Amino acid sequence: MQRTRQEAINGLLPEQREALILERLRTHGRVLAAELAAELQTSEHTVRRHLRDLAQSGQCKRVYGGALLMSPAGKPAALRMHEAVDRKARLAAAAASLVRPKQIVLLDAGSTNVAIAAALPDNTELTVITNSPEACVRLLNRPGFDVILVGGRVARGAAGSLGATALLQIQQIRADLCFLGACALDPQEGVAAFDAEDAELKRAMVKASGQLAIALTSEKLMTAAPFAVAPASAVDHLIVEADVPAARLASLKAVCDNVKVARR
Repeated sequence: MQRTRQEAINGLLPEQREALILERLRTHGRVLAAELAAELQTSEHTVRRHLRDLAQSGQCKRVYGGALLMSPAGKPAALRMHEAVDRKARLAAAAASLVRPKQIVLLDAGSTNVAIAAALPDNTELTVITNSPEACVRLLNRPGFDVILVGGRVARGAAGSLGATALLQIQQIRADLCFLGACALDPQEGVAAFDAEDAELKRAMVKASGQLAIALTSEKLMTAAPFAVAPASAVDHLIVEADVPAARLASLKAVCDNVKVARR
């Protein structure tokens, strides 16, 4: 006799319950303990225990009332540079359309921002200030760019300059537009990074810029990282991929000033 869905849920072993919770996290990004407890016919205490175990294993971050999926962006920069190249190029083309001639553009490190550097239009008299050696390479010997490379210790994980020297230089800048690298973004938890030093530099970039733009691949949306950078409401332009579900897009539009969807 075929078991009903409810009977199957009632018969779940603890490890099966935890696997189901992880599946919900990967599908929705954020889960609420009360909703999971009702669905799984168990106590909120049991659900919170599962969420605690998942957080300890680096799968999620505990937030008020539930948990948020941990961003997959903690990989080394050398790997990320070769991932989703076509998708990042589409995001970069949409992001580059925000730039206006003669602007001072602050370009953070990150594989998507390297793609933005390649997509910036020639002959527009842009001053591009970046802590990314890879982005700098994409701009050298092209017409219409004045490129300033921020100095300091180049962190392997971030593939960009970090530390006191880089921070001091960023604090002396007044940029028109900043393309910020983001490890994670959630409407409630905001923009976050995996490294404390990187997060500190990103916060300085936000403060040094008139407008803030972030181009983000879909897997980083509705996820968390350990170090806060800025609230989602601080983002003036958010560029996302065309596959973002309508409900998720609506939640982003509710907090970000302008959400631009890149072409497929």
